[in-house]
Amino acid sequence: MSELPPIVQNLVAQLQQLQQQIQAVISQRVSMESLLRETEQAIEELEKNQSEFVFKSIGSILAKDTRENVLKELKDKKETYEVRIKTLQRQEEKLRERFAETQKKLQSYLSQQSSEPRAL
Repeated sequence: MSELPPIVQNLVAQLQQLQQQIQAVISQRVSMESLLRETEQAIEELEKNQSEFVFKSIGSILAKDTRENVLKELKDKKETYEVRIKTLQRQEEKLRERFAETQKKLQSYLSQQSSEPRAL
């Protein structure tokens, strides 16, 4: 890569950095989507359950709480996860747009370089 002009090296480095950022955002989004699915399943089960009290996991212990309190906590978590997923989706979209723009710049520069006559 040392024989490439500095602008090409810079654009390639930007592309690599953007790709890493996209992968990190995708990983976070997938993790949030998994947490959202788990929370939705828990809500569904609690809505079927008519017991006044249920047990919830707090770290490595189970604690007794009212069904309504646990259901409210889960619905709040669900809302938080949904907002976070939307934020990550927008972030991913913007990073992909920047990636495409940078890629076009690089391709444009390389096509200009290849069309210029070279001295032997």
